[in-house]
Amino acid sequence: MASVAATPARTPNGPGPGEASASFPTVASVPGPQEPEEEGEEEPAEIHLCVLWNSGYLGIAYYDTSDSTIHFMPDAPDHESLKLLQRVLDEIDPRSVVTSAKQDENMTRFLGKLASQEHREPKRPEIIFLPSVDFGLEISKQRLLSGNYSFIPDSMTTTEKILFLSSIIPFDCLLMVRALGGLLKFLGRRRIGVELEEYNVSVPILGFKKFVLTNLVSIDQDTYSVLQIFKSESHPSVYKVASGLKEGLSLFGILNRCRCKWGEKLLRLWFTRPTQDLGELNSRLDVIQFFLLPQNLDMAQMLHRLLGHIKNVPLILKRMKLSHTKVSDWQVLYKTVYSALGLRDACRSLPQSIQLFRDIAQEFSDDLHHIASLIGKVVDFEGSLAENRFTVLPNIDPEIDEKKRRLMGLPSFLTEVARKELENLDSRIPSCSVIYIPLIGFLLSIPRLPSMVETSDFEIEGLDFMFLSEEKLHYRSARTKELDALLGDLHCDIRDQETLLMHQLQCQVLARAAVLTRVLDPASRLDVLLALASAARDCGYSRPCYSPQLLGVRIQNGRHLLMELCARTFVPNSAECGGDIGRVKVITGPNSSGKSIYLKQVGLITFMALVGSFVPAEEAEIGAVDAIFTRIHSCESISLGLSTFMIDLNQVAKAVNNATERSLVLVDEFGKGTNTVDGLALLAAVIRHWLALGPTCPHVFVATNFLSLVHLQLLPQGPLVQYLTMETCEDGDDLVFFYQVCEGVVRASHASHTATQAGLPEKLIARGKQVSDLIRSGKPIKPVQELLKEKQMENCQTLVDKFLKLDLEDPSLDLDIFMSQEVLPAATTIL
Repeated sequence: MASVAATPARTPNGPGPGEASASFPTVASVPGPQEPEEEGEEEPAEIHLCVLWNSGYLGIAYYDTSDSTIHFMPDAPDHESLKLLQRVLDEIDPRSVVTSAKQDENMTRFLGKLASQEHREPKRPEIIFLPSVDFGLEISKQRLLSGNYSFIPDSMTTTEKILFLSSIIPFDCLLMVRALGGLLKFLGRRRIGVELEEYNVSVPILGFKKFVLTNLVSIDQDTYSVLQIFKSESHPSVYKVASGLKEGLSLFGILNRCRCKWGEKLLRLWFTRPTQDLGELNSRLDVIQFFLLPQNLDMAQMLHRLLGHIKNVPLILKRMKLSHTKVSDWQVLYKTVYSALGLRDACRSLPQSIQLFRDIAQEFSDDLHHIASLIGKVVDFEGSLAENRFTVLPNIDPEIDEKKRRLMGLPSFLTEVARKELENLDSRIPSCSVIYIPLIGFLLSIPRLPSMVETSDFEIEGLDFMFLSEEKLHYRSARTKELDALLGDLHCDIRDQETLLMHQLQCQVLARAAVLTRVLDPASRLDVLLALASAARDCGYSRPCYSPQLLGVRIQNGRHLLMELCARTFVPNSAECGGDIGRVKVITGPNSSGKSIYLKQVGLITFMALVGSFVPAEEAEIGAVDAIFTRIHSCESISLGLSTFMIDLNQVAKAVNNATERSLVLVDEFGKGTNTVDGLALLAAVIRHWLALGPTCPHVFVATNFLSLVHLQLLPQGPLVQYLTMETCEDGDDLVFFYQVCEGVVRASHASHTATQAGLPEKLIARGKQVSDLIRSGKPIKPVQELLKEKQMENCQTLVDKFLKLDLEDPSLDLDIFMSQEVLPAATTIL
């Protein structure tokens, strides 16, 4: 008996639509296997900066590809050396710098130096000059007002659009407006981010944000490196060797417990922008202190879990604007919005006296619920994942539901059609089926018979041969043609209609893009503060206090947070540098006694307090610190073309030329890279320079092994200088380190003890101590007699061996040559 089967064919796009589920997704059950892909595909962020300089003022604007946002800085005064511009460049590290071809001498000189910095890491920016006409005021305003911004509703009139932009952009800052115009011109010309798109697709701009540099503490890259605030290491994975780096043992690595990428990005930004704004610092500390209370631990953990679902909303909005939305984007957006609503509800139950909780409760509007409801009611997440495309839930569009019903009912219907077709076929054909292939239509499928060898054998009367696939012949019959005319291409029709619905949903979401982007700032801020609270709880940090009247810092029992992770025990130390007493602290002590750790500890605790973190100390009072300068470690590089000592000099020169009475200066072993006398003289000269400033002297911590600095009284006596040492105790031939700072001066460097720990031979150490004693007593240094005798014996033995090897019967032997070339030269080393 003939077998009859009829099944809808599977396509490369995935399973048939009959397998889709109509279940309503919840936050906990939304599938998320594609989320890592969304995170991993994110392109490296690039920043493109546009700057104008005129009459002592700077106008700055830049475009950040990571969030498709333009940042602008209102016109700000700057010195002729353009120090403010240099701070901006150090902070944002732009990929390109755009400016007018018509510039004055100061800007030309600055850009020339910038372009010549071959050692700049990771890569010096590209300098781009545009014609000065591109920076005209009126044409810049026109570009701004005529731009296509997704966050501005299309229903706005031109006048309403002008008023809306005026509420965001200060059009009275003329240089900044011109810089914005030049930036838009550059983005349109280079087509940043849309290089491969159609020409009518513009560069996505999802918002304008104000960028301000005020009350910031100046810290250079050398300080970040030597204090190990950041430390990049090669990634151990072989799959990430080319792309990448990971954070090593550093302050950032320890404190970075953020759950979302935007929180991590904000924490890094705070680290690059330590501030003197006491209101901002105390507001951060208030949140940390709140979450450190035992009764708030569960709330902190719940908020941190919700923050883990806050994803890259600007990237999703950018894809929506370019119509590149993926199924995973809808999942991520759905989770992000519902997590944001969870954050809002939780923060509404928290004390509204804390500004951050109040901001989240107010900023996260009901529009978020509307967006989540729209996505949840329209998008069929399980069906979308199954078919790898956007699909909608039932009861959204009756026409789509009807077509899907037909498509799902096809198997039984096609089985009946196949039975009728089989009745009209040759009796040798055992079975047949009617299948549906998208874009092709309905076909009759017949197994290939053994007699069907040549192509001519495939011809069957009343059927149109189409193709052979997997030993099955496919034909069009009168009935399949009738099915094509009656049912049409259902699959493609459904896809087209669902794509149209997706576009409408995208428009609804983009119309509320501003609501979505407003979520990121407070959410990332909460993420950072929860991370800092978690680190403070686990590591036993305490809250610092700020005193504007104190010029310096006071630290009670401070700890080096990186060192205490690596050492079995750590001895805390206090530090005080406030007022007019002890502004310059000269720290001496044996090698390996902890001088460098003490300096770094003071710098790290001060830095942590200036970013609004709890600190590893029992108590810490931080005064008005405007900069941290260091000369602790030489950042050597062949590309710099500078000697180690020259690098040291450059670091000290920065401190000498820029440190004020509110600056903290940490100097370790300066002068060791050159002749001892010259190095000592330079160190003494630098310290005397600072002491000569009197009340305006910066707060200086100097660690040195130049004991002559004290013994020869090279520094003036007075209250500004304080001598400290690292406490030790001699136990026979051993030296015991207490790692405790106390007042006084060490008597000796105890270098021999350190050499013993390093594993040098005892003979070398003994000889070194002997030479050191001779130098101190002013006596001449004579060679060691035992070493001379050993050398003479070796030379005698060598000469005897050569005599014994001589063949006196050899006629070619010339004894005169042997005596002149071998015996006589050796005699000078023996006698």
